[in-house]
Amino acid sequence: MMKKISKVLFVITIALMAISCKNTKQKLQEYVVSYNKTAVNFKSEKVTLTTARGYMNDNKIELRFETDLEQNESNKTTVATEFPKLLKEMINKDDNFKELVEEGVQFDVYYLANDNTVLEKRIINKEEMSLLLK
Repeated sequence: MMKKISKVLFVITIALMAISCKNTKQKLQEYVVSYNKTAVNFKSEKVTLTTARGYMNDNKIELRFETDLEQNESNKTTVATEFPKLLKEMINKDDNFKELVEEGVQFDVYYLANDNTVLEKRIINKEEMSLLLK
């Protein structure tokens, strides 16, 4: 009788564990919703707004950092050195970001000028993340 109860409990435990696990697409969607909810708390000297958009079919998340900077070569040069630092800091603070990248989600990250043109773009996948975190 105890063996049967043990087997039933084991099967129930495994079933609950399987149900509670989230797949990558669910995590992607939750990340985007969570990011956008907390984006109002994002603090950076030049960034005026940040948003996320998920593309489930492409297994991709787009992060946009809108700034008050003008589109010019001087700002592009500055952003080329400052943007990787911002990304590294963001990645180090966010385990969900790392987990999604490890699961194959690609992050297309845009640093935009005040006219919404691209100052800098980074595609973060496993290789790029390891380079940024060095």
